[in-house]
Amino acid sequence: MKTQNGLPSSSILDFSQVATISRFGSSEGEENNTTGRRPVESDTRDAGASNVALHPAAARPRRPETLPRNDFAKQLQREKRRAERSKSPLSIVVYRLNEAVDNAAAKGDASEFLEVLHQASRETDFIGHLGDELIAVLCPDTNEQGINTYIAKVEALAGGRWFATDAATYPDQLFEGLSNGGQFRRTLQELVANDLEKTSRHGYRLKRWLDVIGASVLILLLSPLMLLVALLVAVTSRGPIIFKQMRLGTGGVPFPFYKFRSMVVNMDDSIHRQFVADLIKGEINENTQGSNTGPVYKIRSDPRVTWIGRIIRKTSIDELPQLFNVLKGDMSLVGPRPPIPYEAEIYQAWHLRRILSAKPGITGLWQVQARSTVTFNEMVRLDLRYIRECSLGLDLKILFKTVAVVLRCDGAV
Repeated sequence: MKTQNGLPSSSILDFSQVATISRFGSSEGEENNTTGRRPVESDTRDAGASNVALHPAAARPRRPETLPRNDFAKQLQREKRRAERSKSPLSIVVYRLNEAVDNAAAKGDASEFLEVLHQASRETDFIGHLGDELIAVLCPDTNEQGINTYIAKVEALAGGRWFATDAATYPDQLFEGLSNGGQFRRTLQELVANDLEKTSRHGYRLKRWLDVIGASVLILLLSPLMLLVALLVAVTSRGPIIFKQMRLGTGGVPFPFYKFRSMVVNMDDSIHRQFVADLIKGEINENTQGSNTGPVYKIRSDPRVTWIGRIIRKTSIDELPQLFNVLKGDMSLVGPRPPIPYEAEIYQAWHLRRILSAKPGITGLWQVQARSTVTFNEMVRLDLRYIRECSLGLDLKILFKTVAVVLRCDGAV
């Protein structure tokens, strides 16, 4: 998000005059009382709060320190979890000094600019040096309006010097970006996806090798079956053989997702949208089909599915083209299933962990342990468990179990 030029200087207040204020936007008529001031830890920062108390500063508050990259990443992780639990906004702003209008001056004044950030920041904010002339500021309990006010304050204190700036509010703007099929700049994407520490906790060294070798072998072995299915799809209904749909991959980056087409063309997706909304909200309705062991969370008697589509969906044959997604690197053999953008739009904040950190997969822990028989929240917990425990042994175990689950048609509708 680029900063907007020409923000009114009247909205920039002197931090020395106040010690307690919300960084949330306020209703009309309260703007002069809620813009860019320093809150104490007891401030609730409620977006709808009014009559915010101002207290004269008895002494200058302690400035936050500049954290190195890894320490900033750990603090970001903690603040994101807190934001998920409290449902409070968390804003991040990244200053790219190497893309400033006056590049040479920006490089020479990096330390001076850090001093400006410290002066503008609250005690509860965190400033991190990410390297490559990137500086990030983490602002808890700060919404979009609040972070815009902070950016304007920094610009005023910097004496009019411009630095290239990106900002986002977690999870609000992240939801918006995912639902629109968009993505942040690389640095912001790394921040929201927990990739700053560059650890291997979401995978292992041989995972890509397993994906490439496994997908190649399966394509070779199953190519006769895939050709037969392609022919049946082509001759039994009008439309393309392969159904392509935009899904969200690692970090929320969209990619084309492949399946054998199992539905009529030009179908109305409102049925699936409503079902997904009900599933995520935990509302069981007439679309939920019962079984001997409990409910099956699948759409029952979907009128959009063709007769050949019912067969290939029940046997999971429609998923075979995703082996090419694996070869392309968009997916893995094992991992969380990639959501459609309109699904991510209605996620709770903690649900996002299943797509922000790990590469999506064709099969996973959920599919082999409780395919279509658990609630959405339970499915997400199984995905998060896989992400934490991901290993070569676990992947091989899931792949072997997948064969048995598919042959038994467990949870298939």
